[in-house]
Amino acid sequence: MRIWTWLKVLIIGLLLFATGIYTVFMSDWFQKKYVYPFLYQEAIYTYALQYDLNPFLIAGVIRTESKFITEARSPKGALGLMQIMPDTGRWIAEQRAQKDFMVADLTDPDMNIRFGTWYLASLKKEFAGNEVLYLAAYNGGQGNVRQWMERYGWSEDFTDINQIPFRETREYVERVLNSKKRYQELYGR
Repeated sequence: MRIWTWLKVLIIGLLLFATGIYTVFMSDWFQKKYVYPFLYQEAIYTYALQYDLNPFLIAGVIRTESKFITEARSPKGALGLMQIMPDTGRWIAEQRAQKDFMVADLTDPDMNIRFGTWYLASLKKEFAGNEVLYLAAYNGGQGNVRQWMERYGWSEDFTDINQIPFRETREYVERVLNSKKRYQELYGR
């Protein structure tokens, strides 16, 4: 009989402990500090406003791309917070008539956010403001997205993320949009 009493106490204790851990994990404080940090807010808001983008979308892209690690480098060579490829960085600098650009500049948070936001805005314009399409283009390449639109008959009203043929791009778009939503919930008040 005594063992059953101890077992009940142990189970109740574990349930209370798990509830406490879950409550802390789901608290806005914990989520903001550890799960959805919002670093570089000034630069994000500045460039989001300048290029007519949602700042929470930019935060979602950064969280998905680099988890806000300024020195992040992908196996393919993308750099910085918004994971910009060196060739893309050179092209953006050329489009912006920025003659003093060096690839190493992509690890500078302000420069990376400025270039990444500018590039995302150019994709937004190219894909008529369709968030799913321009995020897919940011990750999978605009040429691929154009091919998918042609091959599968997608219009600029396309919204079905599950139809994106590249698994990595499909998951990327979903993660960014989920992060955007959570950033809005945590910081948009």
